Amino acid sequence: MTALVNYQIVLNRRPVGEPTPEDFRMVEQPMPTPGPDEVLLKVLYLSIDPYMRGRMSDAESYATPVPLNGVMVGGTVARVEVSNHPNFQAGDLVLSMSGWQSYAVAHGSHLTKLGNTLPRPSYALGLLGMPGITAYMGLLDIGQPKAGETVVVASASGAVGSMVGQIAKLQGCRVVGIAGGDKKCRYVTEELGFDVCLDHRAPDFAQQLAQACPDGIDVYFENVGGAVFDAVMPLLNPKARIPVCGLISQYNATSLPGGPDRLSLLARTILVKRIRMQGFIVFDDYWHRYGEFFQQMSQWVAEGKVKLLEDCVEGLENAPQALIGLLRGDNFGKVVVQVARDL
Repeated sequence: MTALVNYQIVLNRRPVGEPTPEDFRMVEQPMPTPGPDEVLLKVLYLSIDPYMRGRMSDAESYATPVPLNGVMVGGTVARVEVSNHPNFQAGDLVLSMSGWQSYAVAHGSHLTKLGNTLPRPSYALGLLGMPGITAYMGLLDIGQPKAGETVVVASASGAVGSMVGQIAKLQGCRVVGIAGGDKKCRYVTEELGFDVCLDHRAPDFAQQLAQACPDGIDVYFENVGGAVFDAVMPLLNPKARIPVCGLISQYNATSLPGGPDRLSLLARTILVKRIRMQGFIVFDDYWHRYGEFFQQMSQWVAEGKVKLLEDCVEGLENAPQALIGLLRGDNFGKVVVQVARDL
């Protein structure tokens, strides 16, 4: 790639169902120039997250969709190249929303300075970034787990689910993870310390979940939906809590799921068992508490109490395939794209 060119990946067309490589396009733009109180950023790492599929659609949602021919949205770790803002200087590492491009201009008020204490800069996109604060606030503020309770976590080897389970263990809970495949399940129990992890692809998954939760489920952290939630619902205890941060099983759907209408059963369960089920958008609802989260999570990281496996993809040009794979469940851990070497 040429040094003085800004490479961008833009939305070429809106996908129908599962995204394809043709839905994206790489373009070359001149190097941007920062204005007053702005900085020029060189993107080092790009976070790949499930919410990006929703931004590719123009359906009404909580956030403005990416426009056609617009740069794909995404959180990044970047290095300041040129600064016109008094709080930043060249060489500073920052957390930004620069998107899928090699360089970006941002106002200083939109950046978070990272310092030089992170074990890896990309951790600011995972356990110390958006997935981490999603797990931390969703579980502790909405789920409110108590010692001895049973917490069930879907997508347990992923960026958010792996953090939820480890935090729940730190609260003294019994944690049951759900993942796709034996390899992921072994990692969740042997490396992350979950009590049990079940393969949702097993034909008797619902029966296995019931056996793994003999005392019912007190907290279910929902980020998958579909058949996993169908198996969870009859096991929910009275006054169970369900933080809802995503429904990845539905993101590529083009129609409603088959089978009977579950809405009446869900509504009855919520009423009779007095379930608390609450959705949240971490940027809108909890980002103002990032400092609180960062302080506690940094301490846990330093003490070796939490860990996160990264699935690092090399090269901006490979970001589309990374997102496609993430939505299929091909990834193992937090997906990040290394856009540039920190030279």
